[in-house]
Amino acid sequence: MTQQPWSGSGGPPAPVEWLPALDIPAPEHQNRLTVFFRALLLIPHFIVLFVLSIVAFFATVAGWFAALVLGRLPDPIAEFLTHYLGYRVRVMASLMLLTGSYPPFALTPPDFPVRIEVRPGPLNRLAVFFRLILMIPAAIVQSLVSSGWWCLSFIWWLITLILGRMPGPLFEATAATLRYMTRFDAYTMMLTSAYPKKLFGDRAEAVGVPVHSATRPLLISSGGQALLVLFLVLGIIGAVTPSFTTSSDSWDWDAAASAAHR
Repeated sequence: MTQQPWSGSGGPPAPVEWLPALDIPAPEHQNRLTVFFRALLLIPHFIVLFVLSIVAFFATVAGWFAALVLGRLPDPIAEFLTHYLGYRVRVMASLMLLTGSYPPFALTPPDFPVRIEVRPGPLNRLAVFFRLILMIPAAIVQSLVSSGWWCLSFIWWLITLILGRMPGPLFEATAATLRYMTRFDAYTMMLTSAYPKKLFGDRAEAVGVPVHSATRPLLISSGGQALLVLFLVLGIIGAVTPSFTTSSDSWDWDAAASAAHR
């Protein structure tokens, strides 16, 4: 299994509707001390991500103009955005307690348990032109589910701290949240033409599919699906009730997550 395979113009053609994949190992024991100080330990990564996000923004804007002409992202832009997205996912996976491994300061680490697979390929020019409009429904979904997760992030942190590992259903729902966020970001940056989907897992398509990791295919139990529904409900409540989200902002991870994700 490779980390973010890069398929440039010299390689085999990539499937047009390839959905970005997320690989995370099954939940294992984590050092409680690093869990306790997780957000603080990741501060250097937040600083790096802030700088990289500025570069990624201008790369995405340049890629948008180029994709209108070429019908795909130029290879250098696609490669940088793919590696940037992979770096951000590794940091978010650590922040969301999906892994106990500390992410390396590298865009292309040789070995890390959290990996994504993105296959940039041909893009529909019309879909590229209206990308900002088309992404609105997916933006709403990812905003609701991620906001719902962060509203109770203190509870997820406390559970993981006490148990020394993330429980299975919580792991499934958290991984599904991160995967949807990743697919939304990949669509936003035009790294894929496939619209973000399958928030509730891959059970319908999992028969006969090779197993790459605990999240590929992503099979979500009834408990995990119930948690995802809870995330969405909390996100909706937070959107319509400002005081609800304000009260949850006392947990410092919200600010850390925003810095890492944006």
